Amino acid sequence: PGPFPGLCPGWSPRAVPARGRKPRYDPPAKSKAGRVKLPPPVDPEELLVVLERYRQHRLVLSALRAEFRAEVLQKKQEERLAAEGSVEELEEHRRLMAWNDEENARQQARREERLRKEEEEEKRRKLEIAEKQARKMEAFMEEKEKEVLQLQEEAKNFITPENLEARIEECLDNPRNYNFAIDKDGRIVKRTVLS
Repeated sequence: PGPFPGLCPGWSPRAVPARGRKPRYDPPAKSKAGRVKLPPPVDPEELLVVLERYRQHRLVLSALRAEFRAEVLQKKQEERLAAEGSVEELEEHRRLMAWNDEENARQQARREERLRKEEEEEKRRKLEIAEKQARKMEAFMEEKEKEVLQLQEEAKNFITPENLEARIEECLDNPRNYNFAIDKDGRIVKRTVLS
């Protein structure tokens, strides 16, 4: 009882046969329950060789296609120009293409000259930066040498185990009072008396 009774008596659009995948909620088959799918083993060296060969193959094919496409376009253009019956246009096209090639060569020369100048300028700038860094490093080293000399000079007044007793005696003989207040100008305003 379908729309076309003579063609397929058991088929109707309302009763689509349920073939294909089983539903998600069905568990895996008993024979497949413990199966772990493992990909086939691949030799890494062979894979690299195959990938490189495929890459070269694609490059060769794309170059051939581009070459053939350019030839076909050139032939079509020449046929179109010949069909128009204008040898003059073809000659003018060739002349303009020659002029275009000359202009491209001139622009290429200008571009190369500009890039060469930019490269020289970059080298000069890097050299200046290196010289500036060297001068800065020299000044830094001189400053550090001065600090080392100053520390060596100050080290003469350091307390060492040899002069410890003498320094203790000196401090006991000359007591100092650090308990004082100062104003905003740095003058001592009030001082306590040593006991």
